[in-house]
Amino acid sequence: MDHAATHVRWATIEDAEDLVRLNREFNGGYRAVEQVQASIESNRELVALACLDDTVVGFACAQWFSSFCYDHPYGEITEMYVQEHARRKGLAAGMISLLEEGLRERGVRSVKLLTGLTNERAIQVYQNSGYQKERELLLSKRF
Repeated sequence: MDHAATHVRWATIEDAEDLVRLNREFNGGYRAVEQVQASIESNRELVALACLDDTVVGFACAQWFSSFCYDHPYGEITEMYVQEHARRKGLAAGMISLLEEGLRERGVRSVKLLTGLTNERAIQVYQNSGYQKERELLLSKRF
């Protein structure tokens, strides 16, 4: 039986190496430790960490945006990853709650997120956290 302690917390610059490692697992991307530290220090993105005992096993990111079109900023959960062995322990839901708290503190009243249409596990986690599917179409373009 697994008795590992789980918790979520905000990332700090000391977590940059773990974030580089997890990002590589998540999407094959590579960012230098210094780039990750600079990003965290810029305070332009919220980064939550999932921990199993003292090991960082996941991360989630959110951003907030203001527009002259709306009275309040809106938020977006942009990334979510938990290592396979650490899933189904409530860590993703915990990171979502932490990100939502941080977004509310910044005046955000609504949050969007994107995930793959076939990512059923993630969709279930998001729906369990109160998110609803909407009928929108995402279009993208690379430069």
